[in-house]
Amino acid sequence: MEKHIVILPGDGIGPEVTKGAKGVLETVAERFGHTFTFETHNIGGAAIDKQGTPLPEETVEACRKSDGILLGAVGGPKWDNLPGEQRPEKGLLGIRKQLGLFANLRPVKGFDSLLHSSPLKHEVVAGSDLLIVRELTGGLYFGEPRERRNDGQEVVDTLFYTRKEIERIVEKAFESAQVRSKRLTSVDKANVLESSRMWREVVEEKKNNYPDVEVEHMLVDAAAMKLVTNPGYFDVIVTENMFGDILSDEASVLTGSLGMLPSASVRQDGLGLYEPVHGSAPDIAGQDKANPLATILSAAMMLRYSFGMTEEADEIESAVQSVLNEKYHTADLQVKGGTVVSGSQLAKRVSEQISEKVTTENIMSCYV
Repeated sequence: MEKHIVILPGDGIGPEVTKGAKGVLETVAERFGHTFTFETHNIGGAAIDKQGTPLPEETVEACRKSDGILLGAVGGPKWDNLPGEQRPEKGLLGIRKQLGLFANLRPVKGFDSLLHSSPLKHEVVAGSDLLIVRELTGGLYFGEPRERRNDGQEVVDTLFYTRKEIERIVEKAFESAQVRSKRLTSVDKANVLESSRMWREVVEEKKNNYPDVEVEHMLVDAAAMKLVTNPGYFDVIVTENMFGDILSDEASVLTGSLGMLPSASVRQDGLGLYEPVHGSAPDIAGQDKANPLATILSAAMMLRYSFGMTEEADEIESAVQSVLNEKYHTADLQVKGGTVVSGSQLAKRVSEQISEKVTTENIMSCYV
């Protein structure tokens, strides 16, 4: 199978972690007989420095023509004093909006060797495996008007959704639940917000099309508490943009390391942008200290959700687990009795795990 991938390294440690993930993808392509081609473009602060805008049109066009997009990170103190519309983060918001990437998928799954670093007790977080499906291109972050009035003494932000926008994210969540444990929790604030009441109406309408999925409604404050008292309760959570932003960040620290969490922003035809949850970490950029595992796991999500390569995605995830079991890790991870290696060494070891399995399979085939 042939697939064309656009890489957006971005800022800070972005170029390092995407390089590591690209190497793993090349190993996967070799093992499974695929052809992956790659094209690199600027976004965020790097694009501002080189092209004067956080989102060049050529970047958008390249992404439109691709089969999948892998992004490193955007932002950093270098650009903090720029006006809001010229900040690096506008590149990320802009690419999501222009490509119609309305659904953010953020899996949160603990790795046993890292759970001792979780702020929760081991018995509370052990076995947690949930997926947050967040609406990404509507709601309070994009509503108009957004302004200050009366000489700055009043402020207005607008929360706006169409029924169609709610329907498509709810459908994506139901589809995700069907391939997991078939449990969906819809999170809203229907006791206060009219938008949440419409949200509940849509969920109630759509559940008739997915009779195999168990559905529950939960207020956002109750969901926030449940995430820290019993995260294993959840399978798939679906919610609107701002609630999803907050809940996914809360969930990201539960398993003990932000550096292990991937994410995807996808649309209905399968095109997606895949990126690690962590930021650009400019303080360690260029030192080969950056943990590439979240970006590598994001690449696995690309294979799974955009390319339909389930076996290949499973292989990457298994290789990451094996490397951690071997106790190899970067300095940001706290693995008891582990060996600290550089980011590039860690990525190389993941690739070696995938290649070594090929060698083993070839040897075993001689005896069949």
